[in-house]
Amino acid sequence: MEEYRRLLERHGVTWGEELIPYVGEVGTSAYLMNGHDYWAACFRQLGGARRDMDARMGELDLDRVVRDALGGDVPDNLAALRLTPGGSRLAARTLAVLDGTPLKTTLLLDSSLAEPVTVTVDGVDHEVPAGGARLVEITSASTVIAEKPIDLSALTRRAPAARLRLRAGFPCRWSVTGADGQGWYPAGAVRALDAHLRPYFHGDDVELVVPAERLTVSVTRGMEYGTASVEITPAPGEVKTVELTPERIYDAAARGWYGGDLHVHLNWMGDAPATPDRAAAAQLGEDLHVLNLVAGNVAGERVYDKELLEEWAGRDLPWSDGRHVARVGVEYRNDLLGHVTAFGLTGTPTHFHSGFGHGTDRHPNSTPLMELRELGGITGYGHPFHTDLSDTDPPERAVAAGRNCSAREIVVDAALGLIDGLDVLNHSSVQATAVVYRRLIGAGNRLAVTAGTDAVLSITRRGTASSPPGWERVFARVEGPLTARSFARAVRHGRTFATTAPWLELDVGGGGPGDTVRAAEGDTVVITARAVGPEAEWLQIRTADGILAEGGPGELTAELRVREPTYVVAVAGGRPHPRSLHPQGVYAHTSPVYVGGPVARREDVAWCLRWLDLLDELLTSDGKFASGAQRAAHRELHERARAVYEARLRTT
Repeated sequence: MEEYRRLLERHGVTWGEELIPYVGEVGTSAYLMNGHDYWAACFRQLGGARRDMDARMGELDLDRVVRDALGGDVPDNLAALRLTPGGSRLAARTLAVLDGTPLKTTLLLDSSLAEPVTVTVDGVDHEVPAGGARLVEITSASTVIAEKPIDLSALTRRAPAARLRLRAGFPCRWSVTGADGQGWYPAGAVRALDAHLRPYFHGDDVELVVPAERLTVSVTRGMEYGTASVEITPAPGEVKTVELTPERIYDAAARGWYGGDLHVHLNWMGDAPATPDRAAAAQLGEDLHVLNLVAGNVAGERVYDKELLEEWAGRDLPWSDGRHVARVGVEYRNDLLGHVTAFGLTGTPTHFHSGFGHGTDRHPNSTPLMELRELGGITGYGHPFHTDLSDTDPPERAVAAGRNCSAREIVVDAALGLIDGLDVLNHSSVQATAVVYRRLIGAGNRLAVTAGTDAVLSITRRGTASSPPGWERVFARVEGPLTARSFARAVRHGRTFATTAPWLELDVGGGGPGDTVRAAEGDTVVITARAVGPEAEWLQIRTADGILAEGGPGELTAELRVREPTYVVAVAGGRPHPRSLHPQGVYAHTSPVYVGGPVARREDVAWCLRWLDLLDELLTSDGKFASGAQRAAHRELHERARAVYEARLRTT
């Protein structure tokens, strides 16, 4: 932790990582309301396609990117000094301060002048290029001179102080905001914002100092609960107790289901290096049954939290109890073939990453996958696809050129039985991932639907990355008590569904996700899907042939006349909703119930074979190999997968 803090102090929020696109995004979005405008700014500056960004990131003036991405807006963690031909003008959102301590913030020096200009901040000169920008750390007590002293009084206003004591009776997620949206936190808490830009912290019976003015206090506890809110106006000097409890919407554990997030980083760059107690507070405050903290690299050789993995592999982290299990796992990362997560490891692997920067694609992802399997882990691909894909699109849209961390090798590893699940619920394109998932299971691959948020506890304001762990979950039907092993077994057997919030049930002739229903040709099977939660707006029942039935929220029933082996899944969704933190809206998807035996739909098998052709072409155009033997290892793996699919074609 001391090393991570030194990296932050020395290098800023990127911790000295090589400047590739998403590293730059972390740096810029520390100053933005969220990171979604970052790519537009990069496109304007580069004037080229996204695949060129890796080669050209070093050309970017990231201070100017921040200025351009903001488009004139000034968020709460930034002030702007506009340097114009008509003079200098300060633009800032005035923040309340309670004890007179100077406010720390960042000053954006924004020039529209035709010549360079020098601004002096606390005795240090900063040259701003013509039409350029510079970011400088300041406090509200700083001295800023741009030809003349700048009045910084607009940065803050004094407010009388009061104290709140918040109680729910169990750990929760709290949000305390003023009428102007300013968030308030307990002493020592990180100042986190979720994807809806709501401030939050975790705990129970917590105290915090607040302004003696109108405030809104809200409390929730993950997706199984609603949100309770109250408006209060404490008097100056008052200690006010607020007792507030969120209402439960459904109780998964009472039904034998437990929700997990299989992809969470404790430390992975950012502005607030995170200790394990922050992960504990978040897991308990979200009532997240299973938490997988993954060790992984960013862009270079450093593997963040590897030491935590080495110490705790094979053991539950200390705050685990009969209802909550926390483990340390791995995210193996290759920027051409995709990222793989593993949960339930009994030891530390030797492989953590390949590709990236000056590295090579020295082996297929199958090599670390086999090792992770030998160490007892369940494996799956995380944040698989970034470009939307429809049910009728060819695989060319998913296997596009460029090193963008998409799950290109998944069709291979699924055929060879090296992965257990696919994070259909992720922070990127859920729709595209769902389409690929259904193609894979239609082609005969037995995979569970899983979920991994890629939440990063060391990042406090970057869209879904700074949202709390468990904002998407895979629910698994566990046999017996909850343990890492019983949860992994349930995922491996496909007894799962994944969701951004709604509870989703599927019954197919008495069987649920992961089951095989015995049915002969001509038999009729009754199917029922149910969704619980105010955010669900529609339901679908799908088979290998497409949508069998669809309707509104609640319950949907259909009959399937069996012609050949198929699968059945349920899907629910809706528009963006406060209970769902995914920017694309509400979504839930079950693992399949198999009807009549193994599925190998000719159209889906052919789709996967075409994917293999495209993967070979991608490795030729974008692969990085130190020897012919490295390239041959990939080719040999693809041929093994091709043989599996071709054998399935012969049986259809």
